[in-house]
Amino acid sequence: MNDEARIAIKSDDDLLVARQQGRKLAIALGFTATEVTCIVTAISELTRNILSYAGTGQVVLTSGNELSRSWITIVAQDEGPGIPDIKAAMMDGYSTSGGLGLGLPGVKRLMDDFQITSEMGQGTKVTVRKWREARATK
Repeated sequence: MNDEARIAIKSDDDLLVARQQGRKLAIALGFTATEVTCIVTAISELTRNILSYAGTGQVVLTSGNELSRSWITIVAQDEGPGIPDIKAAMMDGYSTSGGLGLGLPGVKRLMDDFQITSEMGQGTKVTVRKWREARATK
């Protein structure tokens, strides 16, 4: 099974759509309630960053299976101003908006894989993945 959902991010309504699509994919893959919450929280944080820093962008959700495990991948991409210092942005407490500075580091902790690229004046792309190992049935 390979599914994909592309959501253009322009408003808070789109954030809700991205969350709903992510929840639907995660549940279909058999993630636990706790894992689903982690996935939906990551989608919220990444989408909120798009709205706050770039104004618009997109979130692409994909899922799939291989051998004994499944996954969901979230790609959040914008064409905003970019992140001037990724290393600083990945530190707890770092914020350019006056927030708590937990967004990107929090997403990294919630997910299994995390990759970020950003170029000044070109935008930012964050790719995260959550894995689900096959569970024995009783």
